Amino acid sequence: MSRRALILLEGNAYGSFAGLLYTQAAQRLDLRPITLSANPAQFYDLAADGLEVIRVDTSDLNALIDKCSELRAAYDIAGIMTAREAFYATAAKLCRHFDLPGPNPVSIERCCDKFVQRQLLAHAGIPVPAFKLALDAADVERSAAAIGLPVVVKPAVGTGSVGVRLCRDSDELAEHTAYLFGAAHLWRSSPRILVEEFAEGPLYYADLMGNEIFAIATSDFGPLPNFVIQSATYPAPLTDDEHKRIGDISLSCLRALCLGWGPTCIELRWTKLGPVVIEVNPRLAGGTNPRLAQLAYGVDFLTEHIKLAIGEQWNLRKRVSLIAAARMLNVDRDGILDRIEGDTRAAAIPGVTEVKLYVKPTTSIVRHGDYRDRIGHVIASSPTFAGTEAILDRAVDLISWSITPSEGASEDLSLKRQGR
Repeated sequence: MSRRALILLEGNAYGSFAGLLYTQAAQRLDLRPITLSANPAQFYDLAADGLEVIRVDTSDLNALIDKCSELRAAYDIAGIMTAREAFYATAAKLCRHFDLPGPNPVSIERCCDKFVQRQLLAHAGIPVPAFKLALDAADVERSAAAIGLPVVVKPAVGTGSVGVRLCRDSDELAEHTAYLFGAAHLWRSSPRILVEEFAEGPLYYADLMGNEIFAIATSDFGPLPNFVIQSATYPAPLTDDEHKRIGDISLSCLRALCLGWGPTCIELRWTKLGPVVIEVNPRLAGGTNPRLAQLAYGVDFLTEHIKLAIGEQWNLRKRVSLIAAARMLNVDRDGILDRIEGDTRAAAIPGVTEVKLYVKPTTSIVRHGDYRDRIGHVIASSPTFAGTEAILDRAVDLISWSITPSEGASEDLSLKRQGR
């Protein structure tokens, strides 16, 4: 009998490790994880573990169908999925072609277009920020004037806060518009910009599987005008009424977008008018969130997602109740990383469950104002919010690094990330 295989399109995005976690979860389910990638060299970590990574043009659906058809001669393909939002619709189309469990590709494609998503949510009466679509610089200027500064300006398609910026005045608006329409920003599709009202208030994430609300987390961004995540906590400290209101809106989003298969992550802000939906992501939350959910509730969300994708029974029954949180190590300047240390001491603190550094000394640091500014993270858990925060304070305070500025200045600038 052929061994059962799980096909993964591409793999982990920078700093998220989701692809690696999916492959490990697949192995625990006695599946052979096979990664299809246009650039297999980037998955040296998988190759080092003896896992299969095959070169194929992942932007070509027919090429993927042909490759999967070839693999069926040697494996029983149990499921096809991805850890990357950019390939979710493609994975869904492959599932349809090979009659495997998967989401509706049309719903995924509409949801991944932030403008189309906003239109559908607004039409359903779900509270969203005021928004307009812009196709050129003049459109951006007119849209911002109609909505009123400050506005958030971002690509209509994208993830990880790439190209997202708060524009507080006309100068910032002109600067960011020029950047997005210039050669520096890489577009996955034709340039289309979403200009939206800046919704102020605490940030929350609702994690769902199918039509079931699994958890509601909270998170913080670093200094504006960029949106770089600096912390995340499971669960969010909410009253019963707040939890219900976020839950009700989240389920309304699924109905409006015709979602409801597999994981969904919904980002909201609690404004002075109540919860407002910022984005609906038809996928598992990124970054450290899956690890935090597992620590807080004893549920491996990735494993349950795989079970769903291979047609097996999944179970989100919570087994523990802890407060799990992460602090991100984000850089605040460009240059050459001279040293980074203290991670071993931080990992030894009781309650710290994970310390990861993504870079090594001599690495060139270039800030982007998005998830790529993260050079590591620390995760901790305890029975209380205050306890978890105290553990993270101690751990993060032990980690320090120094960066020599790109201009060649000789001064050693020691940076230490403090608090939230």
